[in-house]
Amino acid sequence: MRGELLDLAAGGAVRLNGVEWTIDAVEPQLGRIVLRDGAGERQRRPIRWLMHHPDCRPLRVSPISEGRPHPPAGTADLTESQLERARLRAAHMLEAETGYRGGHASRALPGEPRPAYDPERTTLAQRRRAKAAELKALGPEEAAMLGLDRMSERTLRRLATASSHDIVAGCADGRWMRRGGGHPSITEEIREAIFAVRRESLQRSRISMRAKHRLLHQYMREKFPGFPPEKVPCCNTLRTVWKEWFGPDGARQRYVRSADAARDASQRVVVHRPGQVVALDTTPLPVKVRESVFGDPVSVMLTLALDLFTHSIVAFRLTLVSDTSVDIAMLLRDVMLPLPMREDWGEDMEWPYPGVPATVVAQFAGHRVAALPFFAPETVTTDHGSPYKNHHVVEAERTLGCNILPARTLRPTDKFAVERAFSAINSLLLEHLLGFTGADVADRGSDPEADAVLSMSRMEHLIATWVVKIWQNRILGEYAPAWGPGEDHSPNSLFAAAMQQGGFALQIPRPELYYRLLKAHYVKIHPRRGVKIGGLWYHAVVLDDPRFHLPSTRGGRHKGKWLIRSDRRDRRTVFFQDDAEPDRWHVLSWTGLPRATEIPAFSDRAAETLLAEARRRGLAPRSDAELLPVLLELLGSAIPVAQWPTQMTKRERSRRSRQHAQAEAVAVDRAPATASGRGGDAEVLAWPDQARTIQDSVDADRRRRREAATAGRRPTRPPRLGETLRRRTLFLLPPDEDEPEAVARREEHR
Repeated sequence: MRGELLDLAAGGAVRLNGVEWTIDAVEPQLGRIVLRDGAGERQRRPIRWLMHHPDCRPLRVSPISEGRPHPPAGTADLTESQLERARLRAAHMLEAETGYRGGHASRALPGEPRPAYDPERTTLAQRRRAKAAELKALGPEEAAMLGLDRMSERTLRRLATASSHDIVAGCADGRWMRRGGGHPSITEEIREAIFAVRRESLQRSRISMRAKHRLLHQYMREKFPGFPPEKVPCCNTLRTVWKEWFGPDGARQRYVRSADAARDASQRVVVHRPGQVVALDTTPLPVKVRESVFGDPVSVMLTLALDLFTHSIVAFRLTLVSDTSVDIAMLLRDVMLPLPMREDWGEDMEWPYPGVPATVVAQFAGHRVAALPFFAPETVTTDHGSPYKNHHVVEAERTLGCNILPARTLRPTDKFAVERAFSAINSLLLEHLLGFTGADVADRGSDPEADAVLSMSRMEHLIATWVVKIWQNRILGEYAPAWGPGEDHSPNSLFAAAMQQGGFALQIPRPELYYRLLKAHYVKIHPRRGVKIGGLWYHAVVLDDPRFHLPSTRGGRHKGKWLIRSDRRDRRTVFFQDDAEPDRWHVLSWTGLPRATEIPAFSDRAAETLLAEARRRGLAPRSDAELLPVLLELLGSAIPVAQWPTQMTKRERSRRSRQHAQAEAVAVDRAPATASGRGGDAEVLAWPDQARTIQDSVDADRRRRREAATAGRRPTRPPRLGETLRRRTLFLLPPDEDEPEAVARREEHR
């Protein structure tokens, strides 16, 4: 029975061979008991048989009103002060029982046994009476402080009976370890009302606990009219229960709503192998660095890829501007590639993992490999930043065969490991560097820009060295694996253990993976101009092949189009994949420019700025589609849509016909009469001809007015520009004497 007492009272319960039986009745005069199982079957068994049963366990039946089971109390539940008082009570009880405070003559203290407690001269009853008198003689304050103020002879007998297993815990005051977590005033009706108030308060603006208490009263009054109002718990009890059930109520209301909505949708992911989950995140690097063109201090962005099983920083990138989708795609590619050894790295930083020798990995990769794991990621978890939700990144993750597991909105705890990694990098490395900016502006130095001495390339080399040499060999502490909770592990040792358990797939992606991770464009090839990607034209000699002038054999969504991939970081070139040779990629250069080595690289943003400026200045040619609005504006000014015959109603057409008939009548009346009266039928003009006639009439009227304004005057040719200046200038030289004009002038004077 493992030291447990078997209670044979009626109503008790025992477990026999895994089946629960209830003691229905006890027949001590016959030496047997009556057992009843859950189905109501009754059996009579001897008490001797029950006591010697090999698999008999007593069950404690708790009343229904107690709610959750109460765990057994022990010395671990006592404070230091309570433990000292319990030990003092146990010592007094043992002295009354045995004559020695240690409980046995072998553990006798100096001066023991005392005459009043000598077991050879006194009885147990005499020692208990002497101990009760001794404790009663203590002062009330001293006895209360030591917990001995109510230790009577009866209390000594009770403690001796109840403390058979743990004497110190048995002698502790039961009020010290009173049952917690129970609220008798929280009935089923009150519980329902509290959850109803909780659901209602989530949808409203933030309200106080006093307002929630009033909503509780309102719900109880309307839903349970017969419930006594005085039985509703007070506001303090509601505040305590609210904190126990729903946690502290200090968050913003919208965050509480989002957390409650995601509570049921969240799933726990157990990571048990490298590469199963890789977390990505980006943060500003808190160190000012100098860029390589002008040497000015700038801020850069640090993007990490962290393996959640080994906590290895398997890849990182520094970008001068905010990272883009192509940077994230290349970061995932770096996770799969082995890190090459650098010139100043020693042999202690080379591939150290057992099972796969470093020479084999170096021969397979084509270079010496550093001590950093590389593998194909299975699941990638990110936040909801725009670079991570880009369609290009999603397509790249699908190309690599990764599952996408986005973190919950406004929940950085879903990526707690990478957040802790950022904090560790700051405290272990970055805050020791010159140019460190601190957590915010208030903690910033006087001039961190002037302190910046590291270039961007030097900073990248420093972080790579620190990751391989320090981070991968640092003790993880609380991140120990489940199979070794008490052991010390580093990222390298965890990866080595995982290799021993599940093996290691030595797979290195081919160089063509770079092109497959770029943004895809499906376009048609122009016979002479090439392909147009993002507003720029690209061409190469390979496109002169006549088969590229025909539609592609591709079917489906992009039927008849060719695949072009571009890197938005460098718009000088794009890459063309031939359907006949899928593994071969052709480089297409931007047309109208010299060789790519003579052109500085420009990004997608620079190309968009260039095209926008060209459009603003009117330099870009316009197609028919772009000129269509201008044409429609011209047509609308000449013949508006409202004047189309098909757009007129019957009444408008009748009015138009009536006006035309009246005009004909006026013309007949104004013409000279003939012998036959009217000069025949009037000519009916179509609507376009009528509109043209109206326009001709307007032009003729304008011409007549101009002629009337210039009647009787002959138009003269205006003088040339600068004629007045030529006549009055002092620097005009006279003609030569030999010229014909001068000779004619002399003849006239004679």
